[in-house]
Amino acid sequence: MPNRTPLYDEHVAAGAKIVDFSGWEMPLQYGSQLEEHHAVRKAAGVFDVSHMTVLDVTGTAARGWLQRMVANDVARLTIPGKALYTCMLNENGGVIDDLIIYYMQDDWYRVVLNAGTHDKDMAWLSRHAAGVDGLELKERPELAMLAIQGPEALAALARIFTASEADSINVLSPFQACEINNMFIGRTGYTGEDGVEIILPGDQATGLWRKLLDAGVRPIGLGARDTLRLEAGMALYGSDMDETTTPLESGLGWTVAWQPGEREFIGRKALELQKQQGVAR
Repeated sequence: MPNRTPLYDEHVAAGAKIVDFSGWEMPLQYGSQLEEHHAVRKAAGVFDVSHMTVLDVTGTAARGWLQRMVANDVARLTIPGKALYTCMLNENGGVIDDLIIYYMQDDWYRVVLNAGTHDKDMAWLSRHAAGVDGLELKERPELAMLAIQGPEALAALARIFTASEADSINVLSPFQACEINNMFIGRTGYTGEDGVEIILPGDQATGLWRKLLDAGVRPIGLGARDTLRLEAGMALYGSDMDETTTPLESGLGWTVAWQPGEREFIGRKALELQKQQGVAR
């Protein structure tokens, strides 16, 4: 049985073309994919990305464990809501997944994983979490996620939030998040445009979706999401990188934190060797 997000009925009612995406019934487009693409570039669009995996990593061992599991250095995150983009690697330096990690507090990090890699990601993470004291991995399937993107995205949000709430969103720096009314709002640039991603309880997603549409935000399918990210030069897992390519081969060398030199993350030795020998492809 395919999975459905809390917004499935909204997509159907809006005339979306529904396709299978990694076991999820998701909207590919609502009409013209080209028009949806330009709507995000010129105004504002909203994407249902509730199929993505939200994973809370908690406990006294959370930071040290994540420092080993990913190529970037989570110790850089010290301000609540601050995030970084990174890759999770295998022993050969291949990219298992690219992901975002938010710092919530010293013993709590929020990880957002790709939907298409969910099963292998969770198998890998669970395997390396086994037997680690002071560590808990908790998936949050009850949460939904919307990405509101475009040059008019923040103005649209200002029409559905109070003035003080809108100010809290507007002052967010890139890769920073805040919490408003049980919503976790991050500004990571999902499509190369300005905007936010909102993680919220699934039973509140429909209400927010309708408010956004009433505020003039256009619903956008996964087809335009891919073309927008491609146009912006943003990496797509499965086409730009996978387990057979390293970050150095995928233009993602900037996501690897080489310092501190004593930090041993999975795949480091393979990347150091590749860096020494030169990237052949």
